[in-house]
Order: sequence, then structure tokens, then C-alpha cells
Amino acid sequence: MDDPVPLPLRAFLLEHIDSVAQLEALLLLRREAKPLPVASIAGALYVPEAVAAEELAALRERGLLMAEEGREPAYRYAPATPETAAMVDLLAATYARALIPVTNIVHGNPLRLRRFADAFRFRKDK
Repeated sequence: MDDPVPLPLRAFLLEHIDSVAQLEALLLLRREAKPLPVASIAGALYVPEAVAAEELAALRERGLLMAEEGREPAYRYAPATPETAAMVDLLAATYARALIPVTNIVHGNPLRLRRFADAFRFRKDK
């Protein structure tokens, strides 16, 4: 049986997505035509606002979203390149038909685990 997650998409997931919350936030914003406030995104994902804010900031840093200035923080879908947009389109289509294989890749991502561990590493100030 063929793998339901193409290799380029697998590589994209491993490089850009640390959690299912990030994946869901990305796909939510892709579907929306307007920026959404962090509070609305947190509500849609059933996570605290602080968690949503961290996940959204990570996606922004990776060239997937843009932060909007205003009364309250908001984000909109803004892939940095046409290739990134095409990969997110592939992600949306694949996730719709192969949710479990996609989430298994996200949960088993060794880069995610390394970034998590690095967050707790003490660094010597220079």
C-alpha cells in the first residue's frame, strides 16, 4: 500500500510543524479570508490564548503566517513563497483524507522534540 503522505509533504511537516495545534491553526487561517484574532483562534483550537500565541508566532517565524497590527493581536495566512503555498494546499488535501498518518508524523517529529528540549537548555551569556 502506498504511503498516504507524499515524501515532500512529510519533509515539510517535519521542518515546519511542531504540533497538531500549529497544523490546525495553519489550516484554519488558510480557509479564512481575513485576519483572525489570537483569542478566536485559541477558541477554535480549544487551547489557552497563551498557547495559541506561541504556536502562531512559530508559524509566522517559519514564513507561513503574517501578524496583523491592531487593537488585539491577529494573524492571517501568508505563505512566504508560491512553493510553500502549494505545500500547504497539499497538506490540506492530505489531512482531509489521511488525518491519522499526518498527525502521527507531527507527533513523532524528532525536530519538534529537539526544539522542545532546546527551550530548556541553559545558555551562558557572553
